[in-house]
Amino acid sequence: GTVTAQLLYETAGPRYPGPDVTARFDTVRLTDDGPDRVRISGVRGETPPPTLKTGLTRVGGWRNEVVFVLTGLDIEAKASLVREQLEEALARRRPAEVQWTLARTDRADASVQEEASALLRLVVRDPDPEVVGRAVSSAAIQLALSSYPGFHVTAPPGNSMPYGVFEAAYVDAYAVRHVAVLPDGTRLRIPACSGAGHQEDEPAGPAPAAGPEAGALAALPSPPLPPPLPAGPTRRVPLGTIAGARSGDKGGSANIGVWVRSDDAWRWLVHELTVERLRELLPECARFTVERHPLPNLRALNFTIDGILGEGVASQARFDPQGKALGEWLRARHLEIPETLL
Repeated sequence: GTVTAQLLYETAGPRYPGPDVTARFDTVRLTDDGPDRVRISGVRGETPPPTLKTGLTRVGGWRNEVVFVLTGLDIEAKASLVREQLEEALARRRPAEVQWTLARTDRADASVQEEASALLRLVVRDPDPEVVGRAVSSAAIQLALSSYPGFHVTAPPGNSMPYGVFEAAYVDAYAVRHVAVLPDGTRLRIPACSGAGHQEDEPAGPAPAAGPEAGALAALPSPPLPPPLPAGPTRRVPLGTIAGARSGDKGGSANIGVWVRSDDAWRWLVHELTVERLRELLPECARFTVERHPLPNLRALNFTIDGILGEGVASQARFDPQGKALGEWLRARHLEIPETLL
């Protein structure tokens, strides 16, 4: 499970490009080789891509956040009231982006106050720090005595803070000087090599090309799938009862790798966990482009959700800005799972 998790971490399709080789993850085979030992075999490689991936980081603008605590009864009505009041205050000089999210962390008849409370989060972004600075903070705090009962926030609002944006870009492999430093300090020049085997000693090539399409590799045909499990009795339990998962960030996108331990579980998973099913289980993914890549040798599926992390981790577009827990959220969702697998 640990090795499979690492193979599926922050990947996309079966082809995994590196500066010196393209690994074919659909050819990886894992077998038990003793206590705490896993044998990796059968891995095929292909020529490296003609471009190398690099990153561009810039300041995206200014950001501020206020989290209102709503306690007890009438949570939706309290949230509606404070939103209406803040929207009116922000209308005088509205930020470029205003985002509200209500997390229903409350439960009825709670014996602990925190468990009786929900969180209403306001996030604002703008190129001008003044627009999302004290103007927003003051507007929020001035509501304290004239808003919903039990008004308070998780922390005193403050000034706006800059946030960064990470973008992937691609450069011609010949434009980058490859150097190996040996143990004795010798520096050995490694000429770049194209798919045709051509080598070039001197760096050359165009400027970086932004956008994921610049470094994209040709898609592989979908692998043949095993027949589905025969119909039988099921039990509604969490997906994590039989499946592991690992998720993470790839710029503004996220990936979720899911795997199972037996061939029968794989027969069920590959037919049950489609793109449409993932969107049903994780509704926050529904409005984004989702791709699915089956990896039969690993009994695994890898999903990429394009754009769910906004402009990347530093922009904090989500409660979980790196998508680290998307996989655990998916494992916690309940499905009708065949009893033969349980």
